[in-house]
Parts: sequence; C-alpha cells; structure tokens
Amino acid sequence: MDLTQAQEGKEYIIRDIVTDDEEMDAFLFSLGCYSGEPITVISHLKGSCVVSIKDGRYNIDKQLAAAILI
Repeated sequence: MDLTQAQEGKEYIIRDIVTDDEEMDAFLFSLGCYSGEPITVISHLKGSCVVSIKDGRYNIDKQLAAAILI
C-alpha cells in the first residue's frame, strides 16, 4: 500500500521508497523519509497530501506519495 491509500491521522512505518528518479529519492531522504521511519498522513488534498515526518509537516504531490510504500 502507498501513501495515497493511507488513512488520515494514522501512523504508518515506511517500508520502501519505489522510484527510478534519483533526485526524487534524494529529496525524500532529505525530508527524513526512508525505510523504517514513521510517517503520518495529516490530510489528503486535491493532487497532494500533507504528511508528518519526524518533527516536520510537508505537502507532497501524488507522485511522491505513490512512491512511498507503507
């Protein structure tokens, strides 16, 4: 399951990041988004979703959310 299917307010553990784009992978890693890290979906918006990773909140688009497997 990826982040686009996650329930709002529930904490998940990131299992894997699936992307062929090295820049996207590096960007997600810079946010603290990597395997074993907890992530919470705050809300789903049109074309994006707001997530909480560590102490930060980020608005990521559907393409990034689809690359994060939980």
